[in-house]
This record gives sequence, C-alpha cells and structure tokens, in this order.
Amino acid sequence: MKKSRLVFILTALVFLCITPALAGTIIEEWNTVTPPTPVELKAVAVSPANTAFLVLDIEERTCNMQARPRCVESAPRIGAFLAKARAAGMPVVHSLTSRGTPETILPEARPLPGEPIVQSSVDKFFNTELDAILKKLGVSNVIITGTTAEGAVLHTATGAAMRGLNVIVPVDGMSAGTLYAEQYTAWHLLNAPGTRARASLTRLDMIDITSK
Repeated sequence: MKKSRLVFILTALVFLCITPALAGTIIEEWNTVTPPTPVELKAVAVSPANTAFLVLDIEERTCNMQARPRCVESAPRIGAFLAKARAAGMPVVHSLTSRGTPETILPEARPLPGEPIVQSSVDKFFNTELDAILKKLGVSNVIITGTTAEGAVLHTATGAAMRGLNVIVPVDGMSAGTLYAEQYTAWHLLNAPGTRARASLTRLDMIDITSK
C-alpha cells in the first residue's frame, strides 16, 4: 500500500514538473519559433486557352507608398505581365475591395473594356460572379497576383483550389504591408490543407505562356 502511494506521489510530481512546458501557448513560445526554410519557386508553362490571370485589388487605397510600398513596386511587374497575357489571348479578371471603384485601379493594372471586375472582401469568390466567370471561360488554372498577400491573394487562392483549380502565385506579384505576411502566405500556400495539393509558387518571369 505504501509503495503504491509513493509511486502515485512521484508520478504526480513528475506531471507537475512537465505540465508548464506542455501547456505553453504559441504566445509563450513565440520567440522560440524557427522560420521554415524558404519555399521552392518553380518555372511553369501555361496555355491561355485554359488559364486566367487574376489581378486583385491593385487600387489607390490599398496600393500606395504609405500603406504598402511593396505593392507600388510590384505594379509595373504586374502591368508588364498583364500586357503579355493579353497579347497571348489569356483572359483577365480584376477585383476591387469592398470600397474601391474601377477608377481607383492603378494605371498599370487598369482593366480594358470587357474585362470583368468583381468586388468583395478578401475572398473574391464570396458573393461575386467569379466562379461563374471562370466556369464560363473553361479554365483549369489561375495565376493570382495582387494585394494584400495574406488577404485577397491567400483567400482567393484557397477558394480557387477548393473549387478544383490549379493555383499559380508569382511571389513578385503579391505584396503586403510586412515581409512576414508575404513569407507566411508563401508558406501557407504550399503547406496548408486546401491549397498545398494545387498551389505552385513562381516568379512572373518564370511563367511561360504557350500558344493556344
């Protein structure tokens, strides 16, 4: 009896000693986290016949030097690829934030007449015609650029992947207010359930648009 009681006491003491280490939340462990290794960028080849180019929220209130200078820096690159995609006959879809207007889209990303524009919060499929637009186009791939990385890019990419589309995100075409947000988004896309099976990360100059 005494022996079993001693074993119980010793077990309880061991449990009490290790409980604080096991009970720490991510907040207590925050400074112990080691960043993951950089994600791998891959060259991709797409056909304009089954691929759409999505340009998300490149507008004055979200893409300016005060809020997101990296977005302003990315705009000419997005504009150059936009011209390349149009020349190849690739369909283009634009988006606005809930308070944006077509007139607030930056010149580099301004829609041409006839190019569809959807308007929503972070998930551009939510309460918009984006799903119907892409189905009508018959695409199986989407190239997603825009801001903010952890907002419109991440959530729209997730929505696309959940609908069975292959998602291509050029990291030099997405931007955020902090580098961490861009880093996290890149990691999430390749590692999280919902996107990892369908997402590829690349750069705009690593995307080859083949002929139709």
